[in-house]
Amino acid sequence: MEITLEQIQDFKGKYPKQIWGLFFSEMWERFCFYGMRGMLVFFMISQLNFAETKANLQYGATQAFVYAFTFIGGLFADKILGFRKSLFWGGLLMITGSIILSIDPHKFFFLGISFTVIGTGFFKPNISSMVGYLYKTGDSRRDAGFSLFYAGINLGALLGGYFCIAIGKGDMFSNSIPENMRWNVAFSLAAVVMVISLINFIFTQKKLGPIGLQPQKVHADGSSTAISKWKEISVYAGSIVAIPLIMAMVSKTEYTDYFMFSIGPLTLLYLFYEMTKVNSAERKKLIAALVFILFSIIFWAIYEQAGGSLSIFAANNLNNNLMGLKLDPNGVNNSGGSFFIIFLAPLLGLLWIWLDKKHKDPNTIVKFGLGFLFLALGYYFLFGTRWFANAAGVTSLNFFTLALLVITFGELCLSPIGLSIMTKLSTKNLQGMMMGMWFLASAYGQYVAGLLGAGIASAKEGASNHSALLAYTLGYKQLAIYALIAGIVLLAISPWVKKLMQEVK
Repeated sequence: MEITLEQIQDFKGKYPKQIWGLFFSEMWERFCFYGMRGMLVFFMISQLNFAETKANLQYGATQAFVYAFTFIGGLFADKILGFRKSLFWGGLLMITGSIILSIDPHKFFFLGISFTVIGTGFFKPNISSMVGYLYKTGDSRRDAGFSLFYAGINLGALLGGYFCIAIGKGDMFSNSIPENMRWNVAFSLAAVVMVISLINFIFTQKKLGPIGLQPQKVHADGSSTAISKWKEISVYAGSIVAIPLIMAMVSKTEYTDYFMFSIGPLTLLYLFYEMTKVNSAERKKLIAALVFILFSIIFWAIYEQAGGSLSIFAANNLNNNLMGLKLDPNGVNNSGGSFFIIFLAPLLGLLWIWLDKKHKDPNTIVKFGLGFLFLALGYYFLFGTRWFANAAGVTSLNFFTLALLVITFGELCLSPIGLSIMTKLSTKNLQGMMMGMWFLASAYGQYVAGLLGAGIASAKEGASNHSALLAYTLGYKQLAIYALIAGIVLLAISPWVKKLMQEVK
């Protein structure tokens, strides 16, 4: 007998048992994604001979499209595929892209990336939405569940972020892997772990009851029938047909500008159209969700220097000594934040539960504000790395890692809580779309991050390594100021946003 939604949501203890299966599927998918993300800028500069400015712009464009397609993936999941089929299709596309890159990453770089872009769009928003359905409306344990889920995301990011770049650069297993095959092996790891992710989900979905099933077409008389098969097949076929278009847009950053200037306004228009179909209370909640989404763009624009300018900074301006251990600085940059999150996320989740029992749990808007303040402090620490630099422009990996720790506190106050609040403020039939909009905001953040990173990189062209360090750190100080201003504004408007959220905390 299949488990019902009521039985799933009527769980005892802190976490529903289904969250662990989703945890591991997401963990391996994030290994694939963050492994790719960590290699992009370094690979483009060292293997494709891109200039640093171009590599930053290319990174921003690629990541922007990845997150932009989560909105499209969420929309198709809501209307046609359902969360489960969307997730599985996205995983297959990601596996295909990783295999293409493993064959010849130099020759097929943009083709493989294009498959990964579309695949992530179908996979990412829908597994997060399924986590939301594990909880009843108003369940105070939801934030703790998303914090635990976020730890799974970052366990995958830790492993993929470190191993892939370290293998590609030859800092790991260099005696076992021929030099001309290191990048092939690094990209092939992404394909292997995605296969594991999908196999795990096959077993997990047996315990999900009705969660994530394909939606039904509801008729005027209240009856329902299955979605037409041709619509489902059209989504699959359209994904494949779109590959050349995505490949052209990803490889030419000027096309990214056109795309980003159009997709945001069109998305907002569609959201406003959907708002006309809901009642006043629901509309206010959607407006509150939009406030969170807009501020998250600013957060990610600053935070996501990790994959762009900080990748270059790590390669050129950091030593390899972390508390006596010899570690690859790029690997630390890619995975350091994830390492901290694995330990801090469950603890912070339990802290939210404890504070809730004491009736002292800060509301979501305050948590967002705190996220910006920690982000500002962390980037000021990055500015402070100049105080430990030698004449060659090489500075302390220890102090850099401390900055990552502070930034991680900011991320934990915003990102997992953001996933949770989207499920709380969304109407039932807009869950996938609103989760997609959350990731679309990340797309804009990634896009702006590329522009900011390119500006920082262009300031150092032709300069000495020490001058480059001064230029980069000055740029990080400016980003700290932006984060501080955003945090103050967010805390100032928190009473108004709290009214829009009504009973939601």
